[in-house]
Amino acid sequence: MKKLVLAAALTLVAGAAFADPAAGVWKTQPDDGAYAHVKLAPCGSNICGTIVRTFNGSGEYNSPNKGKQLVRNMKPNGGGAYEGKVWRPSNDKIYIGKMQLNGNKIKLKGCVAGGLLCSSQTWTRVN
Repeated sequence: MKKLVLAAALTLVAGAAFADPAAGVWKTQPDDGAYAHVKLAPCGSNICGTIVRTFNGSGEYNSPNKGKQLVRNMKPNGGGAYEGKVWRPSNDKIYIGKMQLNGNKIKLKGCVAGGLLCSSQTWTRVN
């Protein structure tokens, strides 16, 4: 029994040690008057982000976008840089995505035309 408990504890510690630094809940910048909390978590060897809470000028509300994936298959490239795709709910388009993690801030870019035209947001870590 003691060996089983020790093995389970070591597995939990090892998993925490290898957790991606971008994992957690992040607050987006407002877009079209609303913002969201997005949970970034591993999806295979990449990072994906799902909308978990939504807010507008009146406070928290139940958006139809809750539960949808905003950040898609961001591959870590080292140095806090990621590449993948991002979805913008306000126009229902998917863009070439880039993320750059810097402490408790993360800058997301959505680009078209092979990365020539980009729009960006800086998110802050909630937890």
